[in-house]
Amino acid sequence: MISIVIPVINEAVTIVSLFDHIYKNSTLKNISEIIVVDGGSEDETCKTIDLYAKSSPLNIRLMASEKGRAKQMNIGGCSATASILYFLHADSFPPNGFDDLIISEYKNGNTAGCFRMKFDTTHPLLKFSQWFTRFNLKLFRGGDQSLFVSRKLFEQMNGYDEQYVIYEDCEFINRLYKKFGFTVIADYVLTSARKYDHIGAWKLQYHFAVIHLKNSFGASADTLHQYYNKHIV
Repeated sequence: MISIVIPVINEAVTIVSLFDHIYKNSTLKNISEIIVVDGGSEDETCKTIDLYAKSSPLNIRLMASEKGRAKQMNIGGCSATASILYFLHADSFPPNGFDDLIISEYKNGNTAGCFRMKFDTTHPLLKFSQWFTRFNLKLFRGGDQSLFVSRKLFEQMNGYDEQYVIYEDCEFINRLYKKFGFTVIADYVLTSARKYDHIGAWKLQYHFAVIHLKNSFGASADTLHQYYNKHIV
């Protein structure tokens, strides 16, 4: 079975749509639980989740955490009960039958992987960028593509590195590639381009490329965070 872990902060507007999508596009017998880890929302996120969980056939657990996606995902991953963990962003919607696809990979010996990704926009730069997610190279990986990993492997890797306030997904995936291998499922997660719409697609893509480059030259987690705060936040 699969434990879905979703880190959130101020996602009252989107979270119900994601729950509904998971319910319509998976089989309940495959989903052990959905663990939503809140990083200190100041909107109606927690209230919305509580109300939805009371009437939903999905097993939804709400947990609290300090702000920081690495910390939130570690809390969710460490409390999960299923043999497969599936880390999903609140604005990313997995394909129909995603649970069966993940379980099939797991049974075939692939203990870590993701899906390809499409943005919910027709912006030419983002359409060009998303095309590369089909290739099984760590250069083209990111958290918006979601991530499945066996619970045993997650524990063996000591989870996400909480020094990383940003780039935590890529750092963890890079370690997986290096030590254990990785698979890319030939179906698509649909993810929101809202940050690109807010900041500008060309500008944001440029700064993300710089962050990747800085990391490849050995920049520390703090250095990456400082750059992010200066140019993106």
